Amino acid sequence: MNNKKAMVVFSGGQDSTTCLYDAMGRFREVEAVTFDYGQRHKLELECAAQIALELGIRQHVLDMSLISQLAPNALTRNDIAIDHKEGELPSTFVDGRNLLFLSFAAVLAKQRGARHIITGVSQSDFSGYPDCRDVFIKSLNVTLNLAMDYEFVIETPLMWLTKAQTWQLADDLGVFDQVREQTLTCYNGIIASGCGECPACLLRAKGLQEYETARKGGRRL
Repeated sequence: MNNKKAMVVFSGGQDSTTCLYDAMGRFREVEAVTFDYGQRHKLELECAAQIALELGIRQHVLDMSLISQLAPNALTRNDIAIDHKEGELPSTFVDGRNLLFLSFAAVLAKQRGARHIITGVSQSDFSGYPDCRDVFIKSLNVTLNLAMDYEFVIETPLMWLTKAQTWQLADDLGVFDQVREQTLTCYNGIIASGCGECPACLLRAKGLQEYETARKGGRRL
């Protein structure tokens, strides 16, 4: 186990919850930071708080509501439909979200004595979001280190994993059922398997089906 301290960017969804469990097994001390950015469904915040409470993880909730003022999007506005037209960014993309989240997480991490920042972004299943790419994370890591003269390490355990492989990781960690039943990924604010119709639910369900098929066949992905 790593003797250092980690700060996990934590939303209560499948990916960040899997990262939280993974960090708990690798670091001596783990804390979580959750962002209230005016998202449609406050259940997301409640879900994250409940998981952190059950795990005994210190959770910091930061007010980032300015994002909804700067970049109107389908995650914060009921009057913007959730859609993804070919050749365009999805309406669920929030300009600057990961840039701001990770920057604020870094400021908090330094105050808390943590050098490792963990986020669940993935370039394999990233819905076209530019701020989930590996090149962005590496670039921001250098920038944060220079900005604060502090040696941060931004870790992305899911960067090259498909959603099916993320389910496999949760199973390897012994928390498959917890992630499946307690997390909220759905854009329509429905916990666990969700609405079954939004892009987040479809991606989650497709990955789960692929993993369960592989597991039944005794295969690893």
